[in-house]
Amino acid sequence: MSRCGILLSTYNGAAFLGPFLESLEAQTFRDWMLVWRDDGSTDETVALMTAWGATQGARFRAVIAPSGNLGVTVSFMTLLRAASAMPFVAFADQDDVWLPEKLAWGIDSLTQVPPGTPALYCARQILVDRTLTRTGLSPALPDDAGFPASLTQNIATGCTLLLNGPAITLVSASQPPALTWHDWWCYLMVTAAGGRVIRDDRGVILYRQHGANAVGAAGSAPRRAMAAMRRGPAAFMRVFRANVAALTGESAVTPAARQALVTITLGLEGGLAAKRRALRLRGLVRTSWVQTQLFRLWFLIG
Repeated sequence: MSRCGILLSTYNGAAFLGPFLESLEAQTFRDWMLVWRDDGSTDETVALMTAWGATQGARFRAVIAPSGNLGVTVSFMTLLRAASAMPFVAFADQDDVWLPEKLAWGIDSLTQVPPGTPALYCARQILVDRTLTRTGLSPALPDDAGFPASLTQNIATGCTLLLNGPAITLVSASQPPALTWHDWWCYLMVTAAGGRVIRDDRGVILYRQHGANAVGAAGSAPRRAMAAMRRGPAAFMRVFRANVAALTGESAVTPAARQALVTITLGLEGGLAAKRRALRLRGLVRTSWVQTQLFRLWFLIG
């Protein structure tokens, strides 16, 4: 059995898959298997992947059932459960290009974690345009990557994310809410269960921005705050409430995290005093002062 499963959910990605697959073949860490399902493509994606897989032998596994369009989160959770016996998994997007050391860096970091501890590795992205011309580097990852900060903001971009065995077991057994992306749910589960988050300040992939990304690159903190203000509180608070409710039902959550969830739930359901008690929880912040103030306002009014 391969040591690392690379989880790839494709959807109409034929235009970008060639460079991505070439970057997998160039990985310095060689003990991997691509675990793939298609989420209802109507272009040449399935034919391309099937032909490539035929050249890979045991390094390629297609997950056929369930078929059709499940959406990003359900598709990746299906792949994660199919690869749940592997020591490591890495999530992949069809339109990126990986640096040759990407897997090696992530797995080396995760092997330093004590046995039995769930751990998540995430890193920065080298931002590129449709033609892979470099345009910048994603923002530095924050120092505070624990719980309950993970409720307010996701820092673990899925295309950089790796999980170790205990984290795979933890997340595979969980049930993310429909509104939450798979990477944010992994980050939430690992932190709420008392696991380890390893942040790598290096850019590990060419993160292609082409106008049709499922989730694009985050901009600067002020630009993210302005974009959030334009969207308004309703969408964010729906996801926030869904994550709180879903985590409350997970048995792997630590006692401290469970108490924080109780306090937050009382704040969401109660009056101003209960809301203020929740907002005084240590760590219930976003990555900048401006974003934190916006989150607190939305919590109070939403």
